[in-house]
Amino acid sequence: MRRREFIALLGGAAAAWPLAARAQQPAMPVIGFVSSYSSSDAFAQRLLAAFHQGLKQAGYVENQNVAIEYRWAGSEYERLTALATELARRPVNVIATGSSSLAVLAAKTATTTIPIVFLMGGDPVKLGLVASLNRPGGNLTGITTLNTEITPKRVEVLRELVPTTTIMAVLVNPTNNPANVEVEIRQAEAAANSLGLQTIHILQASTEPDLDAVFSTLIQQRAGGLVITADTLFSGKSAQLAALASRHSMPTISPYREFVTAGGLMSYGGSVNELYRLVGVYTGRVLNGENPADLPVQQVTKVSSSTSRPPNRSASTYHRACSPAPTR
Repeated sequence: MRRREFIALLGGAAAAWPLAARAQQPAMPVIGFVSSYSSSDAFAQRLLAAFHQGLKQAGYVENQNVAIEYRWAGSEYERLTALATELARRPVNVIATGSSSLAVLAAKTATTTIPIVFLMGGDPVKLGLVASLNRPGGNLTGITTLNTEITPKRVEVLRELVPTTTIMAVLVNPTNNPANVEVEIRQAEAAANSLGLQTIHILQASTEPDLDAVFSTLIQQRAGGLVITADTLFSGKSAQLAALASRHSMPTISPYREFVTAGGLMSYGGSVNELYRLVGVYTGRVLNGENPADLPVQQVTKVSSSTSRPPNRSASTYHRACSPAPTR
C-alpha cells in the first residue's frame, strides 16, 4: 500500500471513530412525568423544582444524564388516562405521578410493566395499587400521605378559632377520586357532630370560576368557617382562595402552607415540597436499578400548622355573624 493511501485510510478511520463511539453510548433514560396541575401554575413549578432536587440527590440532572417527558392535565382529571397512556407508548423508563390518586390510577391502567413512582393521599393498599406498604409487588411504589385522613382535625382546629359558630362548610372537588371525596365528607360530618356543630355544608368546585360561587354560597348559608380539602385545583389556586376568604371575611383552613403565604388564615397538613422531593429520590432509585416491587411505600405522617393571623387579632374579625339578626 502506498504511503499516501495509508495516511488517507488512517484519517478516514480517525474521523469515523467519534461517530462509532457516540453510537455505542447508552441512550439517556427517560422519565415520564404526569401531573394533574397546569404547567403555568407557579405552585406546580415550585413542586417540580423539589422533584428535580430529589432526582439530583439520586444522581440525575435533567438534560445531562436523564430526559423528562412532561404531561399536564390542568386540573382536568378526565385527561389523565390519555396522558399516561401516551407516556407508556413513548416508551419511558419510569413514570412519576403528581399528588393525585387519579394520576396513579391512570398510570396503572396504562402499563403493567413500566415502573411507576406515585404520590397520593390515602391508602394505596385499599385502592388496589400495591399488595402492602412494605412489599408493594407489581410495578408501583411511591409516597403516601395522611392528607385525606386529617380533614376531621382541620374541622377541629377551625372550630377552636371560631368557637361561637354553629355552621361550617367543607369544600371538595367532585371530579377527584370519588372514594377519597366520600371518605373526607364522611369524616367531616362525623367531626362536626362530635364538636356540636348544628350544620356542616358540603360545597363543590371543579373549575376556577366555581370558587367565586362557593364564597357567595357560604355567605347565603351564614357559614362561620370553611375547610378546604386536599385537591390539586385547590392547592394550585391557593392565592385565589386566600383572596376570596379575605374579601368575604371567611375564616378558612387549607391543607397547604401556600394558602397562608398568600394571606389565608391557616393551614394544617404536610409539606408538599418535601413530598415531591421524595418522589424525585424514589424515581432516581428506580432508574438506578431498584425494583419497585421491593421498594417500600413511604407513608409520610408529619403534619404542621401555620397561620397568618396577627397575634392581637381575633379570628372572629375574619367572618360575618353566623347567627340570624335579632328581630325587632
